[in-house]
Amino acid sequence: MNFETIDIKQLIPQQEPFVMVENLLFCDEITTRTSLTAKSDNIFVSDGVLLQAGVLENVAQTCAARLGYLTIDKPVRIGFIGAINDFEFTGYLPKVNEKIFTEIKVTAEIGNIILIDAKVECNSEIIAFGTMKVALME
Repeated sequence: MNFETIDIKQLIPQQEPFVMVENLLFCDEITTRTSLTAKSDNIFVSDGVLLQAGVLENVAQTCAARLGYLTIDKPVRIGFIGAINDFEFTGYLPKVNEKIFTEIKVTAEIGNIILIDAKVECNSEIIAFGTMKVALME
């Protein structure tokens, strides 16, 4: 599958200005990778840096992109961050025009609850990692 041809906005329920993923780079049942370039007009950019809240939303939308890709022939489902556990930021926040790469791995999927481990990189360095629970609406 050529992931570059996929319009990410067809996979996620969010629309501008709240889209926090740019490209789907890889997706299978367990692992999903996305990228995002921090732009100056991003609602989560302040003083030239992408805020921690933006990084967390990027992780959640990476999860949404996974679900949208795996169920591409069905309507996009809406999800909510149910819990953020043991999430750590290394101290570096991406500056405007820097690209982040996010990878999630599904550790459990029970009904409408998805548990994931996530790591976010910028400039080949891990800038955030942790676990998240995402709850899906019916």
